[in-house]
Amino acid sequence: MLILLLVVGVLFFAVLMWLRSYTNHGQKLELPDYVGMAFDEAEEDASDKSFDLIVNDSIHIVGRKGGEVVDQNPVAFSKVKENRKVYVTVTKYNADLMKASSLGVMYGQDYASKKAELSHLNINSEIKGYSYDTGEPDYILEVWYKGQPIITRSGRKDNVEIEKGGTLQFVLSKKQGGYVAIPNLSCSRYGAAKFILESSNLKLGEVKEEGPITDRNNAYIIAQNPPFIAGETISMGESFTLTIGQERPMNCE
Repeated sequence: MLILLLVVGVLFFAVLMWLRSYTNHGQKLELPDYVGMAFDEAEEDASDKSFDLIVNDSIHIVGRKGGEVVDQNPVAFSKVKENRKVYVTVTKYNADLMKASSLGVMYGQDYASKKAELSHLNINSEIKGYSYDTGEPDYILEVWYKGQPIITRSGRKDNVEIEKGGTLQFVLSKKQGGYVAIPNLSCSRYGAAKFILESSNLKLGEVKEEGPITDRNNAYIIAQNPPFIAGETISMGESFTLTIGQERPMNCE
């Protein structure tokens, strides 16, 4: 009787365990939210809960540390079976790189337009300084990266690799700030004096007439302001006041 009772007890326990296993077979579990977790931490949690975490893709996101889960499939809180494979996207540890040659033409381009274009590539822009140029203001004259010039008037270093999230520095054009020697216009004809001023990036201001002028273009420069001083310079863009006369001054050689 004892043996019989023992056999019946064992059979009853075995049937009970089988019924419990059969009842739980195919039972769906709620999938945790792994987005924002470090992959190693998420993988350990998934293993404890009978899920299989698989890296499906990796991307670089500016400002996010590497190895962080940013997406998962199936999505969090889905009802899935145990041993379900969960595919995740994680952030890269190193930034994506792009060569300077892929940034397009930059020298001589409008800074505001190029800044907007670069922002779409996750590249930051900042102004390093200004330099005088005869062209329009705020156009790109130089591009610097990590303290080194990569684009200048003389060319560009196409093989330089730039990190996404990195910063390019720009030297832009401006119309003021350059210096030229003060020209000696005395005794020059008016037409020639205008040409000298324009070619020196100087402006012609007020023109005073001394006596009757019958041929303005061939009139002589009698005086100028600022006056000519050997070795002295003046800012580009400054204006000159000229006094002209039709007759050649006596002191002209």
